[in-house]
Amino acid sequence: MRAIIDKYKDVVVQIATPLSTGTGFFLQKHNVIVTNEHVVSGSKEVVIDGNAIDKILVKVLFADPVHDLAFLEVPETHKMQAVNLGTREVQDGDPVLAIGHPMGLKYTSTQGIVSNSSRHIEHADLNYIQIDAAINPGNSGGPLVNDIGEVIGVNTFIFRDSNNLGFALPATYLKKTLEEYSERHGKIGGRCTSCSNLVYEDTVDEGYCPHCGAKIKLISDLDDYQPTGISLILENIVTNAGHDVKLSRRGPNFWEIEQGSAKVRILYNMKAGLVFGDASLCKLPKQNIKEVYEYLLRQNDKIEGLTLSINGQNIIQSLLIFDRHLNAETGEKLFQYFFEKADYYDNILVDEYGARWHNDEE
Repeated sequence: MRAIIDKYKDVVVQIATPLSTGTGFFLQKHNVIVTNEHVVSGSKEVVIDGNAIDKILVKVLFADPVHDLAFLEVPETHKMQAVNLGTREVQDGDPVLAIGHPMGLKYTSTQGIVSNSSRHIEHADLNYIQIDAAINPGNSGGPLVNDIGEVIGVNTFIFRDSNNLGFALPATYLKKTLEEYSERHGKIGGRCTSCSNLVYEDTVDEGYCPHCGAKIKLISDLDDYQPTGISLILENIVTNAGHDVKLSRRGPNFWEIEQGSAKVRILYNMKAGLVFGDASLCKLPKQNIKEVYEYLLRQNDKIEGLTLSINGQNIIQSLLIFDRHLNAETGEKLFQYFFEKADYYDNILVDEYGARWHNDEE
């Protein structure tokens, strides 16, 4: 299983939209990235990022709400490996790997067995592979892999408040959908939920399915995402700091950027009414750690509104703001100060106190 896990590090990608996060995987034979429709729902384009691909914005090509499948375009420049769809029958008790990015954590694989190879789910009217391998939010759209490294399903959903009760769409549904889509590969399209026929932007009849007449909304009909309120203020701050805000989006009210040598995360918790800024600076040095602690404590007495702390080996700079105190003017000033100090402190800590950059060899 170790070789399979290592290989899929160059196959699986993390997907982020302004509305959700999830997982996808590359199929070289079909030249698409596969994920769940609910992961990309409401988005014309999404951010993908992976071990074998740089963070990039790609188009959603095809959406199938009937089977909860979606296909994304594949960037020309990538180093993702080829994997195959399953060729043998899935049986109860088969060992499996569920691979993805649960809870926003990059690349996680969990091992388990097939609990039921054909569990009928009434509300979807489809058969799913039931597994006991742990999957969580963020795993959606990732591959379910057998013990010879073939994709046998697409991890799709879990039952809430259940322990290790996950479900994957069998690869048979995926194969059939890929075969149907191959006739118009690269075109923007989707599956009609009324008649299950495939419809494309050049065949739709003024918003209606040409096969059955049902109302249908394709990807090309979607409105571009428009943030409002505090989210709009934060997106303007990211843009004015010189970053591509679309590439910075990492899910609902969550942004991640590289500011100088620091990695900065901005999170807005609407329920709590709080905006969090979190900059991962550098790592503690191997020696003279006491001097770093003393320096951080001295700086915490000087810097207004910011906090320097340590999490494991990482030195963190944090900012906390109540949303009622945040407007365009105050936000610009606070985050400009936050960005400047993040870039300043990691250089000081490395140059003068021996702290280590995150990409330094251990």
